[in-house]
Amino acid sequence: MVNKVTLIGNLGRDPEIRHLENGSMVGKFPVATNENYRDKSGEWQTITEWHDVVVWRSLAERAERSLKKGSLVYIEGKLTHRKYQDKDGIDRYVTEVVANTIKPLEKREGGNSGYGGSFPSSEDAPQGISYELKDKTSTATQEVGGGEEEVDDDLPF
Repeated sequence: MVNKVTLIGNLGRDPEIRHLENGSMVGKFPVATNENYRDKSGEWQTITEWHDVVVWRSLAERAERSLKKGSLVYIEGKLTHRKYQDKDGIDRYVTEVVANTIKPLEKREGGNSGYGGSFPSSEDAPQGISYELKDKTSTATQEVGGGEEEVDDDLPF
């Protein structure tokens, strides 16, 4: 089974960081993603979706240092749902993305143009997995657990 979320979007506000009694840090911030499409009359429309993102420990520290309202960010994580009672005793439900990877995508001073070195690379892949890029008509090689396996890939890119 897989529970994986990948987002590229803009922060809706600065990360809100808290220090817990046990010394851990937790951060929360909203991320907006946009989808553009043409409606029936040919006009461009934009749908904005808001995602609540949670980061823990060192990721919370990094988010506090490097992310600000409006920042473009790449996020990988898992989708979680939780239930709590508000101060009036009413059950509330929350859906959040618990991030395990965050990458600022803004151009850094003195850096390369575009995404620079901030976009995830093969070095960011989970341990034991490496990716080799080939043209779309060939097969991809995927290393899993120390051995290589040919994967038939018919993706158009």
